[in-house]
Amino acid sequence: MTRVLAAGDEFVVPTLFDEALRAEPDVGDLDIAHLTAGWPREPFGPVGPEGARVQEASGTEDDLVAALDGARVCLTQMAPFTARVFDAAPDLEMVAVSRGGPVNVDLAAADRAGVAVAQAPGRNAAAAAEYAVGMTLAALRRIPMADRELRDGLWRGDLYAYDEAGRELDGATVGLVGYGAIGRIVARVLRAFGASVLVADPYTAEATAGADGVRLVGLDELLRSSSVVSLHARLSDETRGMIGARELDLLPEGAVLVNTARGGLLDSSVIDSGHLAGALRSGRLGGLALDVYDVEPPPDDWPLHHAPNVVATPHLAGATKETAHRAASIAAGEAARFLRGEPLRHPANEVARARTEGVAS
Repeated sequence: MTRVLAAGDEFVVPTLFDEALRAEPDVGDLDIAHLTAGWPREPFGPVGPEGARVQEASGTEDDLVAALDGARVCLTQMAPFTARVFDAAPDLEMVAVSRGGPVNVDLAAADRAGVAVAQAPGRNAAAAAEYAVGMTLAALRRIPMADRELRDGLWRGDLYAYDEAGRELDGATVGLVGYGAIGRIVARVLRAFGASVLVADPYTAEATAGADGVRLVGLDELLRSSSVVSLHARLSDETRGMIGARELDLLPEGAVLVNTARGGLLDSSVIDSGHLAGALRSGRLGGLALDVYDVEPPPDDWPLHHAPNVVATPHLAGATKETAHRAASIAAGEAARFLRGEPLRHPANEVARARTEGVAS
């Protein structure tokens, strides 16, 4: 019998991993233990000692080590797989992470321990794309503000005045920074609204962009040309802080900026310095929609708390029941392929890639 740990949280709950793995064929007899972390009721964050931390994790190393006793496979979303955890789990052979990127796993430590790690790209693509479009519409038409003020007893008839009226997507030019699975869905929806779509992504081929009906341009050209800019890039050393004061100043007067990807894509200095709040107050920036933040939740003295034309939500873009089921299903599929001795579809570290190549050959 194979011992498996379903290390879920309050979104991708352990029972989803359990049921999805048991539904897979030819995985043998399974003894599945459950562990539940506190996310999302408790914010995720770095876990582990200074210099050996993993990012965006939930739960403790001690709880995970205890739950992994005898486990050969673990399915998880947020569990903190640090070097210490790998060292303390000698039976572990495979970790299936139900996220687009396994930022809660020390991949170098997994390689040293000989543990294969798989990930789940695209698990929340539909949810995040829908949310990005919703946030765009909310910012363009100031829907949250109008709703809030009406319920506070204020009838904002002045928002129908020409100088105050919102903007449409039909006929607009929208720029997408990053063009992965989420960006491609967003582009398809925007084009259905009648928008022209520009894309800045060094990893997207001209042929792909052309086939999708979007135009591939450099970042500066995209910023200068777009009345709406939506960020969809993955956070990395290359993209961290990519939208700073210089980039914001390239935007046309009254443009709207949307970020449902990662807070770190915005240079924190433009928020801390008041540059972004000032652009909103002057009308230089027509609206800002944020679902992600460099520090989550934002502090009480966050400069954007009282800035006008801001739509802010607590990192909810991927929060759908369908995403939770899809995430568990993709991770369970990877775990099942590992147990059956088949190639992994989404290897995340060198051990997983080498094993996949060896099995495939």
